[in-house]
Parts: sequence; structure tokens; C-alpha cells
Amino acid sequence: MAKIIVIGGGPAGAMAAIAAAGQGCEVHLYEKNEKIGKKLYITGKGRCNVTNNCSPEEFLQAVCVNRKFLYSAGYGFTSQDVMDFFEKAGLRLKTERGNRVFPVSDHSSDVIAALNRSMRERGVAVHLDCEVKEILTEEGVQEKTDSGVQELSGASAKKSDSEVQDSDGNSVKKSDSGVQDSDGNSVKKPDSGIQELSGASAKKSDPGVQSSSGTSAKSRKKKDQSGSSRVMGVRLASGEIVCADAVIVATGGISYRTTGSTGDGYRFAQETGHHVTELSPSLVPLEIREDYPKKLQGLSLKNVEVTICDGNRELYSGFGEMMFTHFGVTGPLILTASTVIQKKLREHPLAMKINLKPALDEQQLDARFLREFDAAKNKQIKNVLGNLYPAKLVPVMLERCEIEPDKAVNHIAKAERQKLLEMTRDFPLTVTALRDYNEAVVTRGGVSVKEIQPQTMESRLVRGLYFAGEVLDLDAVTGGYNLQIAWATGYASGMGAAGKLIGDRDKKA
Repeated sequence: MAKIIVIGGGPAGAMAAIAAAGQGCEVHLYEKNEKIGKKLYITGKGRCNVTNNCSPEEFLQAVCVNRKFLYSAGYGFTSQDVMDFFEKAGLRLKTERGNRVFPVSDHSSDVIAALNRSMRERGVAVHLDCEVKEILTEEGVQEKTDSGVQELSGASAKKSDSEVQDSDGNSVKKSDSGVQDSDGNSVKKPDSGIQELSGASAKKSDPGVQSSSGTSAKSRKKKDQSGSSRVMGVRLASGEIVCADAVIVATGGISYRTTGSTGDGYRFAQETGHHVTELSPSLVPLEIREDYPKKLQGLSLKNVEVTICDGNRELYSGFGEMMFTHFGVTGPLILTASTVIQKKLREHPLAMKINLKPALDEQQLDARFLREFDAAKNKQIKNVLGNLYPAKLVPVMLERCEIEPDKAVNHIAKAERQKLLEMTRDFPLTVTALRDYNEAVVTRGGVSVKEIQPQTMESRLVRGLYFAGEVLDLDAVTGGYNLQIAWATGYASGMGAAGKLIGDRDKKA
């Protein structure tokens, strides 16, 4: 039976394991955390926006980077396929505003439970608390052999006798992963050594980083271009070698590092000769220069229009929801904007304006002001504006328009009313930076898709090595699209690895 190793128990890794096991392969999933789906658990504020109920064409339009690469995977496992999969796995789903799909229960844990059930039903061996430290390739092993290290050879190589846990975390045998000491205390894992962009400034990833075999990724890439190298297996943190016919890397990016996303996949890619593009946080809140957001902290605005410009050039405009925080702004509108403006933002601050009443043109808005003022001529302006703005916003609007809060409405001059009108339609802020990876939904950048087969996610450089999910240089706007990328590429990699191995076996037979 063909043996496949999946590294990472997030959405892409779980789907890859399910797809490959469903084709009759022996599948082992290695997850360094104590359970699968740690990042999935916190997505959508704990509700998990599973996917977006849209057509493949609409999905591809929501992809920000390398859209064409996803054509095959996007049509091969659509959002409808994802919804059908989860419904069959016993998870009831619902579609909300913006075609966002959530579990009916509003609990992300139910999504993870459905993945666990599906893996268990297909016989996937899930190794929890078990960290992979290195991907072994035929070329890398040969280099070690030349240095006096015994060579691996497929059939005769030692298979893992590390004890595994099933997909629900129940012990089958005790894990010998090397990530805990004899007292059961967690051992600190080393940094991945990957360089990335953080917020507004950072360094580019170094494609010439040294691999564990002492060969630079840049030089190894030249050797691997012929496709002669093939994957042999992995080395665990314990030092144990596990052989396999294929390895699927689905380790995620470096956003929300506390969930275990520490960039391991980028290191694996570089060590096996692949190029990792520049990394930066994406779908991330924005920092604002002015102090007004602190006064408005916690205030959510619905049905507003946000526009961000670089001088006279409009970079982004969108309609929806946003929220003020102690450092700036966040929310669906802002997260989507961050994917568009980040390149320019690294060069200099950008101008942002909020239209608080986008459904009204200037004349209609002025008429609304006049109606409110006529109905309360003797009241103080601070008590009247509550009919037009959220209460928390009223003092800020008056301050910015330089109007005394206690001033009677019938003493408000036309010029002052005009200031209010302009501030309502064009509330100005200055964007200075992105927040860091700890607040980013996804990582922009990753393994270059030029080195990946789009139909199967197999490396063009190393046979039997596959990449799926956030580790790839792919990302989309908010709304369930990034999880759809994970499901689609995970499925493509699992089916691709299984199909190739089964096809090779049949040829030999």
C-alpha cells in the first residue's frame, strides 16, 4: 500500500489526508500541537467561516495573488463540494450575508470534529504532539551518505514505530515525538529561521538560506531543476526517520504563531530547493496616526464606505463593516483593504476616508440635517446628532468640526452645518502601518507557485513532494475564500499524491 505523510493538521492538511486515504493509501498526519485545527478553532471569532457559497468564477475573482494558478484546484473542489463534504460528515451549515458559510451551531469545534470523524472513518493515523524537523530527499540523503551517514533505501529503511493517536486524540500507542521531556513538560521548539516582513517594514526572505544538509537552497535548486530528486520521508524531532512514498507539506504560514504557525513549511521548501517569496501579514488591522480611534475604541460601523488613496490615486474602496480599536481600525472592510494597500503602505502613509452615510448623496444628506434641526431647534446640538450618528461618535464629530457641544441648534450657522455634512461624507484618517502577524488572518507570500504543478500541487523540483494551503504564495480577501483555498489545494494534493502512486503501482503490476 502506498504510504503518504501529511505535515500539518490544519484545514489543508486534514483535507489532503482525507482525500488520499479515501483513495486507499496509507496516510499518516503529523501535527506538532496537542490537537488538530488550532488556528481553525479561532477563525471567524470562533464560528469558523467555512467557505463562501459562490461560483468558482466568483471565488477566483476574490483571490488576490496567483489567481490563474488556482483555476484547476478551484474548479476541481468547489465551495459547493466543500459544503457537500461537511454535510455528509454530519455538519449542518448555513449561509449568511455576503454568502459566508458557517456551521449552524456557530461553533468552529464542530468543523474540527467533522474533520476528525472523516479521518477516522478513512483510517488516517494522526500523530499528535509529533513535530517533523526535516524532509528527506534522495539527493539530501545521498549528500549525507557521502559524508559518512548511512543511506536510506525505500523498502529497507526503518519505518516509524512512534506510537500514534487517533484523530480524536485517543492514545493508540504513546507518541515518541521528542517534543516533551520525561516529565511531560513541553520542550521549546527552535525558531524556523525564516525572514519575513512584519507590519510596515521588514526584510525579504532569503532564498539562499542554508538547509540542514549544509547545502544552500539556491544551489540545491539548480540540481533539482531536472526533477531527478525524489522525496524519501521525514525526520522527526526525536531523530526518528519515517519513510514514505509522498510527503504533503500543509504547515500554514506565520500568522497567529501561538497556534503553531511558525514557518516550518517555508524552511522545508527552502531546504529542498524551492523559492519562498517575500512574506508579509495579510488580512490584518491598520494603524492610524490620529488619536480619534482611541476615543472611539469598540465602536462598530455598519453600511459605511471606506476609501484609501495614495495622493490622488484611489487604491481601495469598499462598502461594509468596520470597527475602531485603541491602535486604529479593523473589521471586514479594513482586512480586505490591507491586502490591496500593503505594498504602497510600506513606502509611506496613506489617506483614508469614511463615508458614514453612503446611501445619501450630498443634497439628500443636507435635507436630512435640516429635518433633524427643524424638529429640535431649541435643543443642544450634542443631543440632536444622536439621531444621525452612534452616541460615541457625536463628541468626536463636534470636536473635528469645531462646534461647541452645548450650542443650540437654532444657532448653528450654515457653514457649521456644511462642516458636519462634509465630515459625515469624508471622515479623514491617516493609515501608517499594518499590524503584525499575531493579528493577521493569513500570510501573504510563500512557496513560489512557479515551482508547483497546479493540477496536483506536486513540486516541479522534487518528485513526491507536495505543498498545500497557506504555505503556498496564495491569498484572498476575507469572507471564507482563504479557507476555500486551503480545502481546494489540500484536496488537489491528496488526490494528486494518491493518484500518482496508485498509477505507478498499477503500471508495475
